[in-house]
Amino acid sequence: MEELAKSWSCLTPSDVEGSQVSITEIPKFVLAARFLTKRALNVEAIAKTFTPIWRMKNGFRVTKESDHVVLFTFDNQTDLEQVLNTEPWSFDKHLMVLHRYDKEVEVSEIDFNTVAFWIQVHELPVRFRTRAVAEKICGAAGVVDKNTEEGDSMGDGFVRVRVKVDISKPLCKGCVVSLENGKEIWVSFKYERLSNLCYWCGNLIHDDRDCEVWIESGVTLPSEAQQYGAWIRALPFVP
Repeated sequence: MEELAKSWSCLTPSDVEGSQVSITEIPKFVLAARFLTKRALNVEAIAKTFTPIWRMKNGFRVTKESDHVVLFTFDNQTDLEQVLNTEPWSFDKHLMVLHRYDKEVEVSEIDFNTVAFWIQVHELPVRFRTRAVAEKICGAAGVVDKNTEEGDSMGDGFVRVRVKVDISKPLCKGCVVSLENGKEIWVSFKYERLSNLCYWCGNLIHDDRDCEVWIESGVTLPSEAQQYGAWIRALPFVP
């Protein structure tokens, strides 16, 4: 049927088939979600997992779109925004990548490449520990969201910034910063609510055992050769 639908322009429709039918779009508030797991998706398990977490008055509906993509349909815009604004989300310890559904783009054409993370900036000297400085530094990790509340920025010994991260690339571990006196220091990043991560290459799309670096080594690389570790995971933020 799928091939038939693709080649319909080559067919000669009958009088009934050729009559045009006008359809009207039903307004919906939909998020498309791609699950970065190899396991088959269970819609009931997904709904059971997120219902008590999201705690929405009118709930939501989950429909399977393809092997690893589902659609979350909400009754209003507020609920949809609430889920987006509290990214990242994970399921079965694997990242769930959300994308606001655009009626002009088919779900199959969506690039699920970005996720919003809170990044904690550590090892920054006290005199530079401001939100403006942290935002400038975190530009190395992705697109900085400058619309977050000021009270959400300051932690114990660090500044945190919300950043849209391109997950098709390795996570940014930090960056070298040049101070006013010419001295260079290393500033490290820690990611809040980080799901499964490949410690060999910093990729969120596959696990350690599926990494090309590990496989091409003949599965003999020592753990000391890993470029990432548990240190990139931030502790839960307490305002």
